[in-house]
Amino acid sequence: MSPTEFERVFSAPQTPESSPTPGAPPGSGVPGPAEVLLLVERVSKHFGAIVALHEVTLWARRGEITAIVGDNGAGKSTLIKCISGLHSPSSGRLFFEGKEVHFASPQEARQAGIETVYQNLAMIEDLTVWQNLFLNRERVKRLGPLAILDRRTMRREALRMLRQFEVHLPSIHARLRQLSGGQRQAIAIARAASWGSRLLIMDEPTAALGVRETRRVEELILRLRDQGLAILLISHNFEQVLRLSQQVWVMRSGRVVGGRRTNETTSDELVAMITGVKSDE
Repeated sequence: MSPTEFERVFSAPQTPESSPTPGAPPGSGVPGPAEVLLLVERVSKHFGAIVALHEVTLWARRGEITAIVGDNGAGKSTLIKCISGLHSPSSGRLFFEGKEVHFASPQEARQAGIETVYQNLAMIEDLTVWQNLFLNRERVKRLGPLAILDRRTMRREALRMLRQFEVHLPSIHARLRQLSGGQRQAIAIARAASWGSRLLIMDEPTAALGVRETRRVEELILRLRDQGLAILLISHNFEQVLRLSQQVWVMRSGRVVGGRRTNETTSDELVAMITGVKSDE
């Protein structure tokens, strides 16, 4: 059987110029095709004369937490919007599950198995927990020509979702405004992880949380990974990245400037790659 286009990407010889891991030997840390769930290959994004992304190449392995770090304006948000279907790349390719994909909308990305939890959570404070879990995915039952909300089924499945991920809340009937920031974040994550997702993108999931709630959300993230979900984590918290992730990519000025296995790097090295200043200077 001839190799697929996806397999050719990984079998192609790398040069120092084409390597996605500058500073490492060509081909260093490159996984086999079977290990990779998501591949971003030489993706660029232009907004008129502004170059938001320039030939970004990175990947996320199956069943791992992959972190993306970088300063404000590095291109992280634009990149995840390209992956999640909010933006179409100006050039380059995306591969998911070994196949090239072209998402015209977030709905298409969700149907493929990519869910995103943004910082604003996209939930409604005046709705209950179970209503937010089924927001825009409401279950209905038919009575002749009429469609009515199947509240009983949604409440039952909401309990199952929360128990599956060990999310503890006072009640599924509580309104979102009554809950803490960490509880809201846990609901958003459980909602995203419950809909047949294969890749969960999280944009600064603990940025507004205290120490105790951060720990609880991190425990939830690790449980999701242990259940086989791949996670793409955007974070400014280097300690969190080093605690949770197995792979880290560094972006600067719309480019990937480095990629490391997390257990082979340090916060000092990450800072040096982000700033462009060597750590021994």
